[in-house]
Amino acid sequence: MARKNKQLPVIENIEITDVAAEGKAIAKKDNMVIFTQYVVPGDVVDLQITRKKNSYMEGRVVKIHKYSDKRCEAICKHYGVCGGCKWQILPYEEQLRHKQDQIINNLTRIGKVELPEIMPILGSEKTLYYRNKLEFTFSNKKWLTEEAIQSGEKFDNMNALGFHIPGMFDKVLDIEECFLQENISNEIRNEIRDFALQNEMPFYDIRNREGLLRNIIIRTASTGEIMLIVVFFKDEQESREKLLGHIAEKFPQITALLYIINEKCNDTITDQETIVFKGRDYIFEEMEGLKFKIGSKSFYQTNSKQAYELYKIARNFAGLTGNELVYDLYTGTGTIACFVSKMAKKVIGIEYVPEAIEDAKINAETNNIDNTLFYAGDMKDILTYDFIQQHGRPDTIITDPPRDGMHPDVVETILRAEPKKIVYVSCNPATQARDLNLLDKKYKVEAVQPVDMFPHTQHVENVVLLIKKEQ
Repeated sequence: MARKNKQLPVIENIEITDVAAEGKAIAKKDNMVIFTQYVVPGDVVDLQITRKKNSYMEGRVVKIHKYSDKRCEAICKHYGVCGGCKWQILPYEEQLRHKQDQIINNLTRIGKVELPEIMPILGSEKTLYYRNKLEFTFSNKKWLTEEAIQSGEKFDNMNALGFHIPGMFDKVLDIEECFLQENISNEIRNEIRDFALQNEMPFYDIRNREGLLRNIIIRTASTGEIMLIVVFFKDEQESREKLLGHIAEKFPQITALLYIINEKCNDTITDQETIVFKGRDYIFEEMEGLKFKIGSKSFYQTNSKQAYELYKIARNFAGLTGNELVYDLYTGTGTIACFVSKMAKKVIGIEYVPEAIEDAKINAETNNIDNTLFYAGDMKDILTYDFIQQHGRPDTIITDPPRDGMHPDVVETILRAEPKKIVYVSCNPATQARDLNLLDKKYKVEAVQPVDMFPHTQHVENVVLLIKKEQ
């Protein structure tokens, strides 16, 4: 006889008290933490418990009895369904306060190092339309909202172009309007969807691995240039040229119209050939008079305007005089390296992605910068003691690693290299704090500046200046 699952309780009239990692909200009952979503501190709700562990529970809001005075209205009609921008209902000043607290909590709890007074977080001037890159997915399995199901309407068209529903790898929410990217992104996406439907082009079926249209990626630069990448599952020339030709005619302002044929199981394009349909295979970003080439696979900070503020902080922390050898770790397309080059004697950039390093070299050449060198490869394999002996001991290291932080071998090499200063730029304060703990052997934290790059989300960047301790 099958064992029946124990019915989990509904906890009534419980107040939301705080926010936590991953955009979740917190309530507490009987010394037990309960995580939930899409509510703010001060809301009083009923929670249907969905998961119970020894030290915490997870719950879903089934009723709101009282709205918090800290709550505001979400601007997006897709809020609460697409899974993004979870803090839309929290006023921006409150978002910044919680992000500041997140930085302090991570650096003290995980880092366990002596800290100076942490500077107030630098908010983003733009809280809407601030992203320069978005990716959307085609699916023949459209996610139906509760309202759509309750309406009783019959849905003959189950095709969608939008965002994956969290936890549902084969379900996509059809997005009509997104406030993350300039409105041209909405216009292009909606036109592609409409044209594909009118011409009966099959949307991708991820379970059965069939269909034609798979993904689109839209990049919008601060220079006004636009890149559109359309990813097809199959190489059907007639349909492909019909769609791309229509988009090229409808949106002549697209600078780089590209396509990819991806027959793999996963959506990654780093190992796929990018083909130009019209225009160039890159667009340009601009920062303080410097031009940066952005290709289809290039990394560039997704909030262009705030990236400038971030890089200025990193440069100010470095305090370069023109005589320093600088190592720029995880250099990407060389943006930071080029940005600080005029104030350094020499800058050496290292990055894992070979295409990004080629772009970095072009960026230096384009901007008539002749005091940079760039190397491609795994950081822990490139940045070795032999490398440092060959190229010189750095006076300053600027490091901007991915969310996982720095490999222990990289930290150890930095400790052996003993630069006078380290400027650590991070998109994950938890892994940054872990690395600061490792660097504490020889370095003290001199300054901390949080920067908000992603309004309405829990994500936050942080810049830390470390100074070599006196022995």
